[in-house]
Amino acid sequence: MTKVVYQIVEHDGGWAYRLDGVYSETFSTHQDALAAARIVAAEQQVGGEPEEISWQDSKGVWHTEYSDGGDRPEAEVVDENDDAARRA
Repeated sequence: MTKVVYQIVEHDGGWAYRLDGVYSETFSTHQDALAAARIVAAEQQVGGEPEEISWQDSKGVWHTEYSDGGDRPEAEVVDENDDAARRA
C-alpha cells in the first residue's frame, strides 16, 4: 500500500501543509493548516468510482492515469512543531 505524508510547515508568512515538495495554500494559523491537512488526509483514504485522474508533480509536469477507485493510500499528517507526530 502506498503511504502519503502531509507535513505542517511555515510557508509564505503563514502555515501550510506540504506533500512531496508541493505546498497547499497558506493559512494564517498553524491550527488552520493542521486542520486542513487532517481533512485532506482523511479524504485521501476514501474510495470512489473508477476514473482517470490528472495530477501535477513537484516539477510542474502533468500526468494522467487510471484509478480503480479502491486503491487508496494510507495518509498521515506529521506536525514537527508538536511534541509528537499526529496521525490523521
